[in-house]
Amino acid sequence: MKLPSAELKTAGWLVGILSLLYFLPVGTPRFDDAVKESLELAKWYAREHVILCLVPAFFIAGAIGAFISQNSVIRYLGGKARPLVAYGVASVSGTILAVCSCTVLPLFAGIYRLGAGLGPATAFLYSGPAINALAIILTARILGWEIGLARAVAAVAFSVVIGVAMAWLFRKEERQRQAAAMQLPEDDPHRPLWQTTSFIAALVGILVFANWGGAGDPGGFGTVHAVKWPLTGGFAILLGLMLWRWHGRPAWQVLATAIVTVAAGTLTGRPEAAFLAATAGLAWMTAGKGGELGEWFDQTWSFAKQIIPLLVGGVLVAGFLLGRPGQEGLIPSEWITSLLGGNSFGANAFAAVAGALMYFATLTEIPVIQGLLGSGMGKGPALALLLAGPALSLPNMIVIRSILGTRKALAFVGLTVGLSTVTGWAFGAFFF
Repeated sequence: MKLPSAELKTAGWLVGILSLLYFLPVGTPRFDDAVKESLELAKWYAREHVILCLVPAFFIAGAIGAFISQNSVIRYLGGKARPLVAYGVASVSGTILAVCSCTVLPLFAGIYRLGAGLGPATAFLYSGPAINALAIILTARILGWEIGLARAVAAVAFSVVIGVAMAWLFRKEERQRQAAAMQLPEDDPHRPLWQTTSFIAALVGILVFANWGGAGDPGGFGTVHAVKWPLTGGFAILLGLMLWRWHGRPAWQVLATAIVTVAAGTLTGRPEAAFLAATAGLAWMTAGKGGELGEWFDQTWSFAKQIIPLLVGGVLVAGFLLGRPGQEGLIPSEWITSLLGGNSFGANAFAAVAGALMYFATLTEIPVIQGLLGSGMGKGPALALLLAGPALSLPNMIVIRSILGTRKALAFVGLTVGLSTVTGWAFGAFFF
């Protein structure tokens, strides 16, 4: 009797999983260390990025979905928008946001869902983590002005080139998508645009200043760090006032959330505790409510459900294979170092691919590359890694696929890695 194909597929999966478990090299130092690094990276990511980075990003993405009309996004970022305006805004957004490759994902998903064109949306997806004013300044200061300048120019150019290329490659699908979006009826805005803009600006202010760099940052960046928490608190107060005056939340609820937030931060001495208290307060004031606030919570929760599991899985795999910065995973670090020497095209390609797979928090790529340069890495591969690494990571790619689909995700990754490779190779060949 012939077994149905579905049964054969199930049997194949069972045999494969059991065989993998049977032959797992548990007990060997390399494998055990890789498992430890996987868990260490996931623990570090949860502590350093989920509360202060991802949670505000989810609330911003939810606010975009709930408060900004779809027609407004289509007007400024859709197929009928002026290319100069759409790509101009998207390409320089990273200088304001300064987010990592994972924090940008909810924001990207928010504008793409609302009808932003594929070109401007992917330009924003690249520029958000790649064009970071502080990172570029530190690159020039630590790695040399040549690499810093090349990174700044190439990152802005990449965001536009990648966006235009994505729009051209999938132009037929985009025409259909944009044509469907243009059939939507005109929205009747619930409130003035300046109120919506102010509300989202307060959320962005909280995200930006809560994740500001260190006290040793150059110029005015270090000065801002000294007052980052008062600035963050100021934006939080503005947000509370807007919830009370514009969104009808009772004053006692806003005040109670503020008191608990301040108490949590003061008693523990940890800003993460204050953020958790504030998040609980926002959920209390918005979950299950009607109107815009209920929609805000629903949108925020929808992004969190979609993105967090994929990010966690990606971080675990990245840690297992590559370890944390300065630590080894399953792949020995000497293999990576030996393949990055010189300025050959292969070395640049390997640097771009390795950067695309590794996870770099904002600014952490600079000391990693500084160490690799000291071990013999060429300046061309260093630039290739700087251009691909902050914008991509294995967790980031997994989520992009869930939003765009396999073909578009592969095209975005391929364009980023390919441009990084060619630019790094040309930089190393012609200037060193």
